[in-house]
Amino acid sequence: METIAALQQAVEAGNWLHVQAVQAGGSPAGGDLLSPAFDWPLAGGLVLASGGSQGGRSLCLQPWTHLDRSAAACGRWLEGIGLSPEGVIVLNPLPLHHISGLMPWWRGRIWGAQYVPLLPLLMKDPPSLLATCLDLPGWGQKPAVVSLVPTQLKRLLDHPEGMAWLQHLALVWVGGAGLPAPQAERARKLGIRLAPCYGATETAAMVVAQAPDRFLQGELGCGAPLDDVELHLDRDGVLRLRTNRLALARWRDGRLDPLVDADGWWCSGDAAALTTAGDGALSVQIRGRIDGAIHCGGETVFPELLSQRLLHQAQEEGLPLEVVLLLPIASEEWGQRLVALVRCRDGWIESEGWASVQASMRGLTSKWLPAEQPIEWHPCAVLEPSSAGKWERGRWQRWLESRE
Repeated sequence: METIAALQQAVEAGNWLHVQAVQAGGSPAGGDLLSPAFDWPLAGGLVLASGGSQGGRSLCLQPWTHLDRSAAACGRWLEGIGLSPEGVIVLNPLPLHHISGLMPWWRGRIWGAQYVPLLPLLMKDPPSLLATCLDLPGWGQKPAVVSLVPTQLKRLLDHPEGMAWLQHLALVWVGGAGLPAPQAERARKLGIRLAPCYGATETAAMVVAQAPDRFLQGELGCGAPLDDVELHLDRDGVLRLRTNRLALARWRDGRLDPLVDADGWWCSGDAAALTTAGDGALSVQIRGRIDGAIHCGGETVFPELLSQRLLHQAQEEGLPLEVVLLLPIASEEWGQRLVALVRCRDGWIESEGWASVQASMRGLTSKWLPAEQPIEWHPCAVLEPSSAGKWERGRWQRWLESRE
């Protein structure tokens, strides 16, 4: 609540606010950002952390007007699928210092919708989550919408009350990371109205979203661009986009860098595919981070895609693999090779033995290309992405190095 109070105060005063370490005061953290050399735009805005999974963190400067434009575009998208923005209940279990958690509050504010924050502990206690929501004013009469990351979605799908809660919702945006195929398949079988989406701090959140009806029909990817977004792929297959809500600049390594090129295009750093459905609708499929790709024996390998494939195959074989992260290590012969960090369901390693578990997982990847196969497997009981669904790869790389 202190963060919301600080946000409201900054908006009313037209100040800039740094929302990273829940810091109020109308100015971003770090004296360098207040340098007179930088001409701060009028009317204020937010300084928000971006990145962190690759290449270190940076800070984005997003004016309040850009958040307004994002909320308006999202509202028009809702109307396009038959929901009235002012008539929904906006649920929010995500942290406010991430764009994915801040925008639900901002949308509720702009739309005039009912806004309900959900405590993090509730998301790990599905019976209490369901009971809490059943007591909300308007629950059952007004459509409820929520944004989740895949980690949260999985926890809910693994619990009867979690599944029941998801089935109550009119719309479940899922972003922050790629949606694993096993989760998508379970959600479809249960009739859960997922809307896989894609966005970033730089874009003031969601720029691509899939209508839930198309998801339930089996369409892959994360849907089409919102009506204020242009997309194209460069010659390397990297997604570029243009919109009037891109961050003004990025602060990193003691300097301010522009985000866009001379024509206003921003490079997302994500490899993607753009396809056209039978009805002419554009669909975006994110392959993975270009800066996360590795070069192995002349092959370009995308660890994120392979992680999802491994989880999918494990589910098909009934193996209790819960989380996997593939990391590169240097190889004199291949250039780089992959190492797998895995978290298994409680009791599997103890009952079967690590050698047997490892053999099962090697069996899953035995038909993969040699460049794609992990050469080492490491159990990690605490393996988990961040609260925003992002992998802090540097942290887990250090964890891996500490075992050597």
